[in-house]
Amino acid sequence: MPCPGGDQPAGNEPTLGQFALVSYISGPLATFLDALSLELAPRRNPHAHVTVLPPRPHSNNLKETIALLQERLQGSGSFRVEIGEIEIFPVSQVIYLGIGAGAEQLHEIYHRLNCDCLEFCDTFPYHPHVTLAQDLSEAESARAAGLAKERWESYAGPRGFDVSALSFVQHVAPSIWVDVAALELD
Repeated sequence: MPCPGGDQPAGNEPTLGQFALVSYISGPLATFLDALSLELAPRRNPHAHVTVLPPRPHSNNLKETIALLQERLQGSGSFRVEIGEIEIFPVSQVIYLGIGAGAEQLHEIYHRLNCDCLEFCDTFPYHPHVTLAQDLSEAESARAAGLAKERWESYAGPRGFDVSALSFVQHVAPSIWVDVAALELD
């Protein structure tokens, strides 16, 4: 549930300069998802991932924040994530793949880390997913989701991945996020 009042950003407020925590997807699944994302929204610069902490402002010392993240992640062993079906968020028209197995662990990590210097009142409740396309009109989103469903149904490769590390990233320029720190799950 979103936090009442407080630090919520405006609906389409840019995330430039903000930080997030993600789990990158690799291998054939990432290759497929990146290609599909480019087909649906050619202006994107995809790097398949699941967001663990959505973008948020950050003004604390980076070394201290990274140490806090490592401390809070202790005891979080690696786990498997299985990707579900194509869906659309109704308010934003974002096309995404839902998460089946692994969603509970992602929620647990989100709640463990959304505190102290990284605490933020997200605009929407945390919902782990893999974004495929965004910034589309309702009509464009419906058409693109239909195409995404066709492509996903015909994809014969792996539909899951192991989460053994997380990446703390910063949005440094339009469509460009850079890795600040890699955090291993033990």
